[in-house]
Amino acid sequence: MRLAFMGTPDFSVAILSALLDAGHDVACVYAQPPRPAGRGHKEQLSPVHAFAAARGIMVRTPKSLKSEAEQQAFAELDLDMAVVAAYGLILPQAVLDAPRRGCLNVHASVLPRWRGAAPIQRAILAGDAETGVTIMQMDAGLDTGAMLLVDRLPITSTTNAASLHDQLAEMGARLIVAALAGYDGLAPVAQPQSGVTYAHKLSKDEGRLDWTRPAIELERQVRGLTPWPGVWCQVGEERLKVLEAGVDTGQGAPGTVLDEGLCVACGDGALRLLRVQRAGKGPMNAADLLRGFAIPVGTRLG
Repeated sequence: MRLAFMGTPDFSVAILSALLDAGHDVACVYAQPPRPAGRGHKEQLSPVHAFAAARGIMVRTPKSLKSEAEQQAFAELDLDMAVVAAYGLILPQAVLDAPRRGCLNVHASVLPRWRGAAPIQRAILAGDAETGVTIMQMDAGLDTGAMLLVDRLPITSTTNAASLHDQLAEMGARLIVAALAGYDGLAPVAQPQSGVTYAHKLSKDEGRLDWTRPAIELERQVRGLTPWPGVWCQVGEERLKVLEAGVDTGQGAPGTVLDEGLCVACGDGALRLLRVQRAGKGPMNAADLLRGFAIPVGTRLG
């Protein structure tokens, strides 16, 4: 098919790559505009933009698709279909209607659970037992369209956002290629009316550990919010990032260090910090941290 691909982050790259490997004609890639990043605040291309440019594909980065000019430019691509995966912009009805066979979305959840911007992380944070990918016909709603294909995978006690991201990207790539190959034989299924949840966009302030919460929730917070926005606590005047943690036994005032292995009391149970990172330092095991940075038993972490 003659396609436009619309996506921005790393998740989308695997899907675009699979479409190209399957022989589809990707006429144009749409991605979010370059944004300042890093210490020098230099503008950086999004992962999809960089990948498409390296493959010699035309890339457009409009800030919005609401203008008549942008919609006309999209229509002039003369597309069979558009494939959307974590693009980040709302598609107006004129854009949805332009491709001859409509627009398909690759969404990283089993809809209608976790519609919205951060389905991978929200599934871990909520303690879901499974998640997956839905290939969906797009309509004017937020991830409300009819489903064409769904696949699932379990979320285990060791699943983190990074590993789940990569698994779902691979799954999404496989499913979208299958959906396009068998499109004429697929029967759209309306999403159930029950079980709808929304995966709101992540914010940096979600990363701070609240020791009054149960340890099991804080352990999921570490797995769900690493690497971004990152999870942290306060040790005196210093912020300590927590990269890996496990639920443990023990009790005490929330935030109190209970032993010499950095086990910290929570509102229910305790959280053992396993891998951490000080500001300006590399990641390290808790034992290595404590050899050069004393956190005595009884210390209250913020």
